[in-house]
Amino acid sequence: MKNAYVYVLDTMADWELGYVTAELNSGQYFKNRGSSIPVKTVGSSKSPIVTKGGLTIVPDVTIEDVVDDEVAILLLPGADTWKNPEHAPIIARAKQLLDSGGNVAAICGATLALADAGLLNDRQHTSNSLDYLTLFSPTYEGKALYRDEKIVKDRNLITTSAAGGLELAREVILHLDLFAQNTLEAWYNYFQTGEPRYFYAMLETLHDSTTVS
Repeated sequence: MKNAYVYVLDTMADWELGYVTAELNSGQYFKNRGSSIPVKTVGSSKSPIVTKGGLTIVPDVTIEDVVDDEVAILLLPGADTWKNPEHAPIIARAKQLLDSGGNVAAICGATLALADAGLLNDRQHTSNSLDYLTLFSPTYEGKALYRDEKIVKDRNLITTSAAGGLELAREVILHLDLFAQNTLEAWYNYFQTGEPRYFYAMLETLHDSTTVS
């Protein structure tokens, strides 16, 4: 079984990964009914971290416990503490995963950590803004590949801004081929607009998928 691994660190923006972790872990709208991708938290150690929202999380595993073959995707949240040296090993692990064909998704401050490590120098990407990367990452050399879009996927790396939590979830679900296309479209439209008609349309797609022989 493959897992989604979420790196957790002090001041992490806990809301940014809410959509994607809920859908992966529950599998409630997966086209393969009854399946899911369990979410495991990864820390630089087993010491508890405190999120920006004040939640205390005790990591399930440390970086050394993560086995490449068991990684469906590595999710890197935004945080104010990415510059701390203790987080360098997870970025090194992200590079290892990307180089071997594994999947990585980064949002907000995590994109800055990738920029610092040179991982955005050869992939199209986005972030909070181009100025954000050039101002806070002296080693960033990927300006030519920056895209002024809310979310960008290049091969097996997904990047987005702090405002892209919903888009991140949609892109991860699409990349991992977890929802039927009409389910994903209705799901995204519902959470983007709040209009009940999209929620009922989503439920209808699930009903249709269970009645097709």
